[in-house]
Amino acid sequence: MNGVELFLLGRTLMKIGEEAMPTEGIGEQPAGVRTVLIVVSDVRDHPETTVGEVAARTGLPQSAVSAAVARLKAVGALETMTDPRDRRRTLIRESAQVSERVADVRATPVDDALAAALDTDDRVDIAETLAMLEELARRLIPRTLTR
Repeated sequence: MNGVELFLLGRTLMKIGEEAMPTEGIGEQPAGVRTVLIVVSDVRDHPETTVGEVAARTGLPQSAVSAAVARLKAVGALETMTDPRDRRRTLIRESAQVSERVADVRATPVDDALAAALDTDDRVDIAETLAMLEELARRLIPRTLTR
């Protein structure tokens, strides 16, 4: 495998992940799933951050980060507060309590999206592929996925 193949695999995995995300009842959203996931991941890694700082680290436009923060705040995944050191700044952090929406997203299995990507109904094949992905995640992701 070379860098291009690894990049393309990562892109395919992102698309499968996006397909697995439940979207029922959330309506039309200005921030796409990918943007929201990038923002929430960055905020997890950099608690008590600002929209501008997230934008600088991720390369996303500030307007996209603001829309994602608003969406995440509305579902209870993030919270904002005034910076006590500089009252002009708003800090963003992961919510202390897991909202019902966040719990639903985390609990949604990827089996159907994976089956569609593999173009199979073979549950054994899907389970084997899922086990390989879980092992890959265990080796590559430095924090737990259940956080």
